[in-house]
Amino acid sequence: MSLAALAASAAEELRAGSATVSEAEFAALVEAIASSRRIVAYGCGREGLMMRALAMRLYHLGCDVHMQGDMSCPPLGAGDLLLVSSGPGRLSTVAALIGQARAGGAKVACITAEPLGPDPQASDLCLVIPTQTMARDQSAPTSVLPMGSVFEGAMFLIFELLVLALRPRLGETLQTMRARHTNLE
Repeated sequence: MSLAALAASAAEELRAGSATVSEAEFAALVEAIASSRRIVAYGCGREGLMMRALAMRLYHLGCDVHMQGDMSCPPLGAGDLLLVSSGPGRLSTVAALIGQARAGGAKVACITAEPLGPDPQASDLCLVIPTQTMARDQSAPTSVLPMGSVFEGAMFLIFELLVLALRPRLGETLQTMRARHTNLE
């Protein structure tokens, strides 16, 4: 398959996966983020990289956002949001963090491809990106992309759309976002 054909196939998979996200789930996540006092994000592996990308943009939008595992990550309590990624629906670290956040009184939002998994089921709200993850890549692969790549790519695209939806909701502009960008590059 040519590079152009592979690119077209991969792009279509990302478009299709993103286009099937529930409008209601998307709107609920926008509201949860916008109304949170503090947000802590977490994901494993490449999903974690996508969560870091989202956290950076949420910071640019003026949110009090942190990554779990960073030394500056604060405790979570009432009014806060733990935003986790659990593509396959069950990750031991995610399950432990959900339990801790809920014990502290925080809400939990889960990004997943497997809404019936224990992690999304233990969360207050979910955003389902119905694409192939590593949980379904061996028995019946549906993607030209390997393992969980289509899920991770769709995460990035959906997260950029979240930023577009949050910007007017939070009263931010491109200029106010840019003003929060680091000057240490």
